[in-house]
Amino acid sequence: MSVKNVEMIATPPAPHYVGDGFRVHNFIPSYPRMDMKRMDPFLMMDYNSKFNFPPSERPKGVDVHPHRGFETVTIAYKGRVEHHDSSGGGGVIGEGDVQWMTAASGVLHKEFHEREWSKKGGTFQMVQLWVNLPAKDKMSKPKYQALENSAMPKVGLGDGLGQVEVIAGNYQGHEGAASTFSPIHLYNAKLQAGGVADFTFPAHYNTALLVVEGSIEINGTEHAQTDQMALFYNEGETFNIKAKEDAVILILSGEPLNEPIAAHGPFVMNTREELIAAFTDYNEGKFGYLE
Repeated sequence: MSVKNVEMIATPPAPHYVGDGFRVHNFIPSYPRMDMKRMDPFLMMDYNSKFNFPPSERPKGVDVHPHRGFETVTIAYKGRVEHHDSSGGGGVIGEGDVQWMTAASGVLHKEFHEREWSKKGGTFQMVQLWVNLPAKDKMSKPKYQALENSAMPKVGLGDGLGQVEVIAGNYQGHEGAASTFSPIHLYNAKLQAGGVADFTFPAHYNTALLVVEGSIEINGTEHAQTDQMALFYNEGETFNIKAKEDAVILILSGEPLNEPIAAHGPFVMNTREELIAAFTDYNEGKFGYLE
């Protein structure tokens, strides 16, 4: 197998607010060379880098809004988030947990800082991904996966200097906690200074990493710092990362669906006609009810 090299190191773009509770840098799809087609099946990636929210009696967040045709994946690093949706899904995720919501045929949902956490305030750090669904699954039944950190397989590194938490996919024979509709690998690599982790993905998979904490060396040649994202070429299969200090790295790799993408606002379908139908169904109340 050959080495998968870095195509680009991306520095976080200027932040903006989603609602009043998420101060995010949008890498996918707004960053150059990270559009939806290039990053398929990853449609969107918002990164709330470490930010201190002051105490608030009223939890900050995003009020009720619809989604259809994809999945939202929220990964908590600092802080706590509360989620509710019209299909009956919901719960609280804290540090190390993941919330995987399959909007599919359509849901209304809302997400806020968890009430008790909000009263105290503190450091908040999260990633939200939108993962596309294959055309055949876009109108399937919505579902919700609450993935607690304690339930995720943790694969120790050979050098004893860290571990890889398997959120989805497979790492060295360990199956991730999440079920997915297409081949997707999603890991948190937590390395001590000097720790090395190796990764192997098919050449055609779209692959990237985000340095959540610390700084790393990739393939012995490239360097990435906290809050930077590395995009890999669609050539070669293997790469390694070495922590130059204690580090946390989000690794994502997925097989492209190679289907038409018709996206507008909170809906991602395959055709313009399907988008129009989504707006019609939403306006007619077919996505359910959520206060």
